Amino acid sequence: MGANMMKPHFSFKPFPSRNSCGLAALLLAFAATLTFADARADEPRKVDPTSQVSSPESLTVDASLFSTHNFDWFDSQRQRQVPAKLYLPAAKAMPGSMPLLVFSHGIGGSRDGYSYLGRYLAAHGYGSLHVQHVGSDRQLWFGNPLALPARLSDAAQASEAIHRVQDLRFSLDQVLAGHFGALFDQRRIVAAGHSYGANTTMLISGALVEQQGQKVSLRDPRISAAIVISAPPFYGMGSPNDILSGIDIPSLHITATQDVIQIPGYESGLQDRIDVFKAMSSQRAVPKVLAVFKEGSHSIFTDRSRTGGLTANPKVKIATRQLALAFLTGISARNYQSIDAWSHLNAELVARFERLAP
Repeated sequence: MGANMMKPHFSFKPFPSRNSCGLAALLLAFAATLTFADARADEPRKVDPTSQVSSPESLTVDASLFSTHNFDWFDSQRQRQVPAKLYLPAAKAMPGSMPLLVFSHGIGGSRDGYSYLGRYLAAHGYGSLHVQHVGSDRQLWFGNPLALPARLSDAAQASEAIHRVQDLRFSLDQVLAGHFGALFDQRRIVAAGHSYGANTTMLISGALVEQQGQKVSLRDPRISAAIVISAPPFYGMGSPNDILSGIDIPSLHITATQDVIQIPGYESGLQDRIDVFKAMSSQRAVPKVLAVFKEGSHSIFTDRSRTGGLTANPKVKIATRQLALAFLTGISARNYQSIDAWSHLNAELVARFERLAP
């Protein structure tokens, strides 16, 4: 299904909601506990290039090792803007040799977010395409504050969840057909996302959701692996195993012991992330990895610099990007020594680590 696919009617919601007068309070609380943090995290920040953290690596990345390219695409079929930012290695690459990661932000985010991942991966030879979802991006926070509940409600609808998948597909179409397209190895395209973006990643990877009583897939066959950070369950859709077990690509799951979404009447924490890990590809003999950090919060995985603890925050970010690179390298080479080495080097940071491989 391309960008011109019809809008199907799905019966799932990416986040829980209530059909009552309490919906506004629920959404505002959800914003307060998660998305306001993510929105502010996505705003570019100046970082002292001389600053160091108590880790073998600095959180900063030498600007001479990567370049960035902004796109302001427009999908005429859906009449929808699709902004994106592409991080590329500064080092020259042979045509058709560069792996590509396409990243989906959390609700209230933007293409400028998760830069610590984009810069690092580009500095290590990967393209990293960060897509902005205009129906659930940082524009939610602007405008009439009295209309914020309605904007949040719209952002949490199934229609927007589907649009987000289409945004990724459209962005892939555009970048592969554009000026930089010849650089990429189309056999090594990976989807990644945080929170709502993890939901988007699971959908484009082959999660089965209901359409008028039938299970359907939004999978893009170009996606060869998935990285899901703080993955929420599919609320109201039944067993995670029924939804996720048929996914047949390698996956990396990253979370933390305090990775909690808390809203009135509902709490989603670590066990939900574990359940997603267990269910995903459970019927397929494909590699999957789980890393649970001892410290951190739901928004520690954004660019926000203070959440989850001043000491833990940079350490978790550095370890997260190192693991993402080790995973990408490992599945490409079918050699998982780099992933196992990561688990040993980061034993003090990690509460739980699992690597399942055929």
